[in-house]
Amino acid sequence: METVKISAADVKKLREATGAGMMDCKKALVEAVGDFDKAVDILRKKGQKIAAKRADRESTEGVAVTKINADNTAGVAIVLACETDFVGKNDAFVALGSQFAEIALNCADKEAFLNADFGGMTVAEKLIEQTGVIGEKLEITAFEKIEAAYVGAYTHIGKIAALVGLSAVVDNAEVLSKDVAMQVASMGASTLSYKDFDPSYVAAETEARIAVIEKDNIELGRLGKTLKNVPQYISMSQLSEEVLAKAEEAAKAQLAAEGKPEKIWDRILPGKMERFVADNTTLDMEQCLLDQTFIKDEKKNVAQYVKTYGDIEVSTFKRVTLG
Repeated sequence: METVKISAADVKKLREATGAGMMDCKKALVEAVGDFDKAVDILRKKGQKIAAKRADRESTEGVAVTKINADNTAGVAIVLACETDFVGKNDAFVALGSQFAEIALNCADKEAFLNADFGGMTVAEKLIEQTGVIGEKLEITAFEKIEAAYVGAYTHIGKIAALVGLSAVVDNAEVLSKDVAMQVASMGASTLSYKDFDPSYVAAETEARIAVIEKDNIELGRLGKTLKNVPQYISMSQLSEEVLAKAEEAAKAQLAAEGKPEKIWDRILPGKMERFVADNTTLDMEQCLLDQTFIKDEKKNVAQYVKTYGDIEVSTFKRVTLG
């Protein structure tokens, strides 16, 4: 191989273009006989080889990133994944995730994002190149985008990211959207409301949960312990007017059996009905964002908290997480 004089400026330029280490850049420039474009190609091919070797590795670490546009009408959340926590916490890796998110904000979906331009190559090609630079498998494992009258976001230590869309712009919309996004990040949810549930899903989930409780009760009974309550229902979608009316009649019968004067029933019944609904809507409290207890005020659910900001609703939300 002929002797090639490599300048510090050439090395710096190649490092800025590829993110590769100094020694890798020097080696590539020597191999390319000083040709910058050829050196870039050499480093990219190195990334392809490493990516192929590590294709079956699990990339469960990394960073979750959100980006919101200037007028808060669109937001994106992505996960740039790697193999180790050490790499995932690296400042350069986190910065790369932020660069990717800036590009993702202008893309309609993950496919468009992976094919978007990143300094003369596609995002997908950049991932392969950086696999060669870092030495670990890199991939985008999550991509979510929302649009709304107002979009806010929250990221939890770079591990979980959430986006929330509001139906209108109100005073302190930034605070409201961040609080609800924090709820999404913390508690998770699959839908906004029990009204969105498919009846067949609720029926199957009810049957499965009852089976688990009944199995547990067999063991509890054997040990002489208190048995768990077996609910008939798990979602407000099952609590028809007829079901609620029967529950109220049962509560009245209980009060009568306990000898409570009928004149005070009106003060007791609301609490009993609230308890009945709470006991029979466990699925909603787990999976429906608006029905969850608000993490900053356990006396309210999320829907009630949102209404404190006026005539506004949560129109959509998304959540991404590592792993």
